[in-house]
Amino acid sequence: MSGPYINRELSWIEFNGRVLSEAENAQVPLLERLKFLSIVASNFDEFFMVRVATVKRQHTLNKASTCPTGMSPKDQLTAIRARVTELSERTYRVLLDDIFPALAENRLVRVRRDEWDSEQQSFVKRFFRERVFPVLTPVRAMEGDSLSAVGNLRLHAAFLLEPSPEARAESVGLAAASAISETTTPADAERTDGRTTSDEPLMAIVQVPPSLERVVYLPTTDADVVAFTFLEQVILSEAYQLFPGFSVTEQCLFRVTRDADFGVDEERDEDFVEAMEQVIETRDRSDVVRLNINRGSQRLRRILTDALLLEEDEVYESADPLELRNLMDVVSIDGFAELRDPPWKSMPSPWVEEDEAIWDSIRKRDILLHHPYESFDPVVRMVQEAADDPQTLAIKMTLYRTSGNSPIIKALERAAENGKQVSVLVELKARFDEERNIGWAQRLERAGVIVVYGIARLKVHAKAMLIIRRERHGVRRYVHLGTGNYNDKTAKLYTDLGLMSCDDTLCYEVGRFFNAITGYSVIPGLQKLAMAPVGMKRRIIELIRREASRAQGGGSGLIIAKMNSLADPEVIDVLYEASRAGVEIRLNVRGICMLVPGIAGVSETISVVSVVDRYLEHSRAFYFENGGSAEVYLASADWMPRNLEKRVELMFPVENPDIRRRLRRILDLFFQDDTKAHRLLSDGTWHRIDAGADGAAAVGEAVRAQEAAYRRIRDRLSGDEPQNRQEFKVRRKPPK
Repeated sequence: MSGPYINRELSWIEFNGRVLSEAENAQVPLLERLKFLSIVASNFDEFFMVRVATVKRQHTLNKASTCPTGMSPKDQLTAIRARVTELSERTYRVLLDDIFPALAENRLVRVRRDEWDSEQQSFVKRFFRERVFPVLTPVRAMEGDSLSAVGNLRLHAAFLLEPSPEARAESVGLAAASAISETTTPADAERTDGRTTSDEPLMAIVQVPPSLERVVYLPTTDADVVAFTFLEQVILSEAYQLFPGFSVTEQCLFRVTRDADFGVDEERDEDFVEAMEQVIETRDRSDVVRLNINRGSQRLRRILTDALLLEEDEVYESADPLELRNLMDVVSIDGFAELRDPPWKSMPSPWVEEDEAIWDSIRKRDILLHHPYESFDPVVRMVQEAADDPQTLAIKMTLYRTSGNSPIIKALERAAENGKQVSVLVELKARFDEERNIGWAQRLERAGVIVVYGIARLKVHAKAMLIIRRERHGVRRYVHLGTGNYNDKTAKLYTDLGLMSCDDTLCYEVGRFFNAITGYSVIPGLQKLAMAPVGMKRRIIELIRREASRAQGGGSGLIIAKMNSLADPEVIDVLYEASRAGVEIRLNVRGICMLVPGIAGVSETISVVSVVDRYLEHSRAFYFENGGSAEVYLASADWMPRNLEKRVELMFPVENPDIRRRLRRILDLFFQDDTKAHRLLSDGTWHRIDAGADGAAAVGEAVRAQEAAYRRIRDRLSGDEPQNRQEFKVRRKPPK
């Protein structure tokens, strides 16, 4: 390896720092800022479960570092701890000192426990007695217990108790009776339960029930004010009711993060589905990698740290509220429209006619869908119409992540029941969606769908759908290929790109792809498609080197690439080669970026930007100037080793000239953004781009890429944007 590189884990943390910066941005509406704080917390949960767990295991087993920067696992853990602590302090500073007070000024008031008035205290007591108390299960825990029953990411309250004299005598008597029944002496019996005769603490743990609403609304004297507290504060306030005969001497809230970076042994486990179900169960009892605890009881902190077998640097203290992921419950409160982003409604594609069969629209031309600005409905329609269409012979599809009430799953079931041949590859190794995918797969099988449960040792991450129809002139195929999942819910939250086509060669190759992943076909030779792990990385490197060759020959070279993460050292080194050859390289990387731009003689022609805004940037698109004959590709894969070497992915060309030009305009937007963009500097730090400063446009209206994309599609739909499209709409029956 040559490099230089930025450490992957630290680069990811900086991405979460960019998310946090949106919560700190006073120009963002208040409830949207609260949403970003919730996302920061959720992101860190997954980071610790997967990435920190991996590094910790390397350190524990004294494994050699796999980091291209040469950082040892211990050095990485130390750096992670320092930066996460810093970001956590920023998180609570903006929440407690800025967002909560500002919400209160706007009539949405979080009331701390020590601020409840008499009416609110009475309400809390009644609420606890009637709604909360019946659900709670206090669990006795002695010092030295392993606390293996503490579930992953579940919020708990811990209590140190002191018995009353009556309870102490009764407890000693019970302990003595139990000991005598085991043929011990009374003295031994007294020592058996040392909690009642020594200084050893009595500790109880109560899980905050996930079945109850986290936000508890409180009565107020002002009808215009909405006051709330959190469920765990109600439990802490009324905890004495859980322990009659005992007094609570100390209390705290805590939650643990457990290792989720493990999977099925695909060489040994014959029943893959059963083995995957066991993995899901094990995840809630695996090794702990982080303890979150609120500030207060140092004694409880010590007991919990010891019981969970953690080091001090694996404990993270914070203020209340401890659990920030569920701030989404406040974000979703009814009303308060003025505290949210104005709605951007997903719009229909002008190329998909509502009153004609989807096949008629696709036959006219390839169709690009840009979600969520353009509706996901055409993708759903494609499956639904195929399910009910008497001319449809077969449907083939990959499913990686789907929604909880997926209309696509329902359509696939209906298609099988209607006699279509339906083949679906359901990827069970989609982390944290395994249980849902197992359920979908079993449900589809019951409906008669041919279900393939992934591929051994590889994740199928490609997004592909193939419809085969019998038409007047023979059998014809229709394809949808995309950068995002077949998930109607996330399609409203993530930006993705999808292509609908009936191009003969493209459809034929997608058919060969499905044969390879569902049967015993050898890896196919492909002309248009590039497939990982067999050819995509080689193709990407060839395209980069072609630009370098043109630049070295006296021409110009330009690469524009948009992706979620850039972490493949081999691809990074080839980009450095292209930069040294004079190729201009513009990279839009949402998350991890291990490449270092702007280094003289290495990467001085490379610029890297990242945009964090109301939608999660998820699309992957690659533009190569190719001496004026531009080539544009979309893909399911990022430029990471896991995508290019350990997953089944697809990269596909966009050949329609109008769509290529449209994609170029979309890509250019992210390098014009001076509102929500950050630039990666040569020292590895990210710097927010501000309108009128730091090389941004000093005059004219500020550019916000996502808003500009939305406006373009809205204007195109309203007719304000030139369409370059003239045609008469001819009504006719669908071909037989």
